Amino acid sequence: MRERIIIDADPGQDDALAILLALAMHEKLDVLSITTVAGNVPLLLTTANALRILDLAGRPDVPVYAGAEAPLLFPLETAEFVCGPDGLAGSGLPHSQRNPSPLHAVDAMIAVIRQASSESITLCALGPLTNLALALRMAPDIAPRIKRIVLMGGAMGLGNMTPAAEFNIHVDPHAAAVVFGAGIPVVMIGLHLTLKAICPAPCMQRLAALDSATGKAVHGMLTRSRPGGLGTVGHPMHDPCVIAWLLWPELFSGRECHVDIETSAGAQRGRTTIDWNNRLKQPPNALVLDTVDVPVLFDRMVDALATLP
Repeated sequence: MRERIIIDADPGQDDALAILLALAMHEKLDVLSITTVAGNVPLLLTTANALRILDLAGRPDVPVYAGAEAPLLFPLETAEFVCGPDGLAGSGLPHSQRNPSPLHAVDAMIAVIRQASSESITLCALGPLTNLALALRMAPDIAPRIKRIVLMGGAMGLGNMTPAAEFNIHVDPHAAAVVFGAGIPVVMIGLHLTLKAICPAPCMQRLAALDSATGKAVHGMLTRSRPGGLGTVGHPMHDPCVIAWLLWPELFSGRECHVDIETSAGAQRGRTTIDWNNRLKQPPNALVLDTVDVPVLFDRMVDALATLP
């Protein structure tokens, strides 16, 4: 039976690859909708990018709903310095001729989950958690129908937006606090894992050899010029790890931990304190993943992407 998922994203190159992977593995994943949030770039662009990605995959049947334009309390901070002015630098994708569905993403999310049976929907969160937090606050009755939330966010060590915080959690820490405190099973995939997820050279060669629009777009995004000072050689594929864990959990490992979110406006804003060794004796609120088999991960991802147009 296919797993029913909603992808909440702020595309973003790595969001694009995550969405394409989910669409390619349609025999295992049923993508009910894509909801967009402001994050890597403003909401107008993240929504346009979601439509561009669906056009690339030939999936006009998947609805796109635009969501929150700003975090719950803080002003929006974006990441064009990584993703480029439109968020999809290197992709070469044309603008879509389609428009998003008129319903707000949070309302759409609530409606779909309310219609579902108990614990039957998985939420895949690839950006700031604003939409998820709003849905849980507006409609707390949906919580029992959510199977789990698999998210890319946080870090066990240094951040990538500040020394303390990873981008998604930094942008809207209050939303992250709502999600981690909701009592719903959370799978957390943070920088301590995703910074290892850099496409190996043999897989990059396989991507370059794909005679498809998808192959060209993904290869272009992974080989685009990269600003200095980001700490890695190549482009870490943070968000595809969310989808990959659903597909191939045997490639990952981690442990149940209590995760605390810093919501103050100071230098620690967005810090995720992960009690890896259970020093505080608090009940765990997340499965925190920390390892992944990178060569096998990317081999399987390229195999999947090769099935798309």
